[in-house]
Amino acid sequence: MKTYYDRRAREYDDWFLGTGRFAERDRPGWEQELDDLRAALKALPPARTLDVACGTGFLTRHLPGEIVGLDQSASMLDEARGQAPEAEYVQGDALELPFPDGSFDRLFTSHFYGHLEGEERRRFLHEARRVARELVVTDSALREDVEPEERQERILNDGSRWEVYKRYFTADGLADELGGGETLFAGRWFVAVRS
Repeated sequence: MKTYYDRRAREYDDWFLGTGRFAERDRPGWEQELDDLRAALKALPPARTLDVACGTGFLTRHLPGEIVGLDQSASMLDEARGQAPEAEYVQGDALELPFPDGSFDRLFTSHFYGHLEGEERRRFLHEARRVARELVVTDSALREDVEPEERQERILNDGSRWEVYKRYFTADGLADELGGGETLFAGRWFVAVRS
């Protein structure tokens, strides 16, 4: 997957912005919901936060407090530095976080947890709880036009094709998986839970 995200870095935000290959997608309410999600993240109390799989920094820039972004992809980190230059960035593995126990007040991740399969989820949650007291997960909402769990083909602008594992969540279902928590946001397109 590292190669996929390295190659997708410069076009990743097209998905959020509805541009490029995503310009023709019908996503009613998407822009308003994205604004509402950003507002929910900005409303969190400021905290020393680790943004795991920060990608391009599209949501990183809306997190309050002292932010460290981590991603396995150097290309994604290059993009993130442009969008959220005030954050610190570290290239590393989300399943073996390169930080001591209790290094952060909060661990945030967006559209990463839903790509993890069984054992990877357990490893990630263990690492998240090891380095931070609080966990905030944002991911894709379960809708009528998707299955809760899918294998998807993703096509990049260069024409390459990639298979990606993807899950969709209700806010309550995500909170249960995280061991309990509160819903920060629940919409048609996105959910966010603080645990």
